[in-house]
Amino acid sequence: MVEVMYVCCMIVWLATYLAGAVRYELYITHMFQQNSYKPREYREWMQIHSNIGRLLGKSLYAIISLPLVGAGNTVCLVIACLMNIMTIWVNKPRKAKKPLVYTPRVKRMLMTTAFVYLLCAAASAAAGTVYAGGTVGAPRAVGMVLLALFLLTPLTILLVNWLNRPVEQGINRHYRNDAARILRQMPQLKIIGVTGSYGKTSVKYFLNTLLSVQYNVLHTPGNYNTTLGVVRTVREQMKPYHEIFICEMGAREVGDIKEICDLVQPDYGIITSIGPQHLQSFHTIENIIGTKFELADAVPAEGRVFLNYDNDYIRNHQIDKPVVSYGTAGGDVQIDYRACDITVSPEGSSFKMKDQSGREHTFHTRLVGNHNVQNIAGAIAVANTLGIPMEKLIYPVKQLESVPHRLQLVRQGNRILLDDSYNSNKNGFKAALDTLAMFRQMRILMTPGMVELGQKQYDENKEVGVYAADKCDYAVLVGKEQTIPIQDGLLEAGFPKSKMIVVDTLQEAFQMINAIPGEKQKVVLIENDLPDQYA
Repeated sequence: MVEVMYVCCMIVWLATYLAGAVRYELYITHMFQQNSYKPREYREWMQIHSNIGRLLGKSLYAIISLPLVGAGNTVCLVIACLMNIMTIWVNKPRKAKKPLVYTPRVKRMLMTTAFVYLLCAAASAAAGTVYAGGTVGAPRAVGMVLLALFLLTPLTILLVNWLNRPVEQGINRHYRNDAARILRQMPQLKIIGVTGSYGKTSVKYFLNTLLSVQYNVLHTPGNYNTTLGVVRTVREQMKPYHEIFICEMGAREVGDIKEICDLVQPDYGIITSIGPQHLQSFHTIENIIGTKFELADAVPAEGRVFLNYDNDYIRNHQIDKPVVSYGTAGGDVQIDYRACDITVSPEGSSFKMKDQSGREHTFHTRLVGNHNVQNIAGAIAVANTLGIPMEKLIYPVKQLESVPHRLQLVRQGNRILLDDSYNSNKNGFKAALDTLAMFRQMRILMTPGMVELGQKQYDENKEVGVYAADKCDYAVLVGKEQTIPIQDGLLEAGFPKSKMIVVDTLQEAFQMINAIPGEKQKVVLIENDLPDQYA
């Protein structure tokens, strides 16, 4: 009778274990996907202090359950079941900014994971039957092994990724070859590569709007800026009538841009910016510079490389390809397409630009800030070089829409939001602060700071804290530990501590902003919104 009760309890334990394990596995898979399926980036993510704590929290009750299962009595097993129920609760799905996408690759990973679990369970059951006492020994052995697998889930996914690697490589190779075949069949197609530490997505969309005045244009949608994203765009959307393909190229490691260039063979390239972004994977700014200029290396001698000369890293890097420069900088910097006399209001921005013949043209846009004007200047430079007269670009510039969450001006009741929440880097952060400083209303900065900066994380965040001190009237900082560097920078620069508000969540941040007294209209800069793997 006791043995029957024990087996029944073991079945309940197994059911609750599986429910918790599935939830935990989906969370880990989501984080692996958020880290672009790259083992090195995923391992670095795991090593971050806050993420170690998060992983321990999600497996804590399972850890407590482990010795209880091994005790071998019914009372302990009941308590272990309760621990499993707590595990289910702490791993309950939460609303994600970028939810887990059940791509074919994710489905294959989950199937392989299930196979690993079943194989280990079968092996442990057989071993338990032989060496640990028949029907009681087998469930106990299975329980111990499955619990161990649960605790090792963050590492198991690396094993699963390694097991699936030959299959994934074969599938990816087939898709890449098919995309290359499609591109070879369109020799008249002009391909423009767009890369940069920031600004590349905005320039891509602006360029698409301006070039569409005269050409049939295809661009990589959304965040399809990896090799496989480009492959998917070509295979699913490229048509024989397309004349120009705008290809956004993202990178987190040396060689990423070259891999995309080897596939698409760009005729033109535009490098929008270079800065200390993704230092966690690049390690040095020199690696970032070299990687971005992999695009310039791939452009043929008869092509053009468009460079943002406002960026010191770009301007000071010499290349042996024809260069067309653009920017907003004044002084002695020689720039082919210079935007100047920039004015900003709640209605947008105005600026003047001379073409290469020296004629001046005035442009108006609903977008705000030097950062957006700089990106528009780059798009104008490319479009004009490809044969579209400046006069023909005035109206489409006026019609440009803000790229969502990239210094997007949003009216929300009686307040104005400058939504720059997609991502954040030091130069972009400072540019957004410069835009905030132009407003005469009550200026509020809301930010959790910057991530993925490796050993420079504290210094870079402190620097923008110092820079922000005279650009905002209030600073609402999201995350007590995360924002310590920005707090230190603000205080060092003399920012009033009474106007620095530190909260735990974005919801609390908006509540505190609503509670700030004053009759003036509020302008809120939302700078960065941490991705799910850091939130």
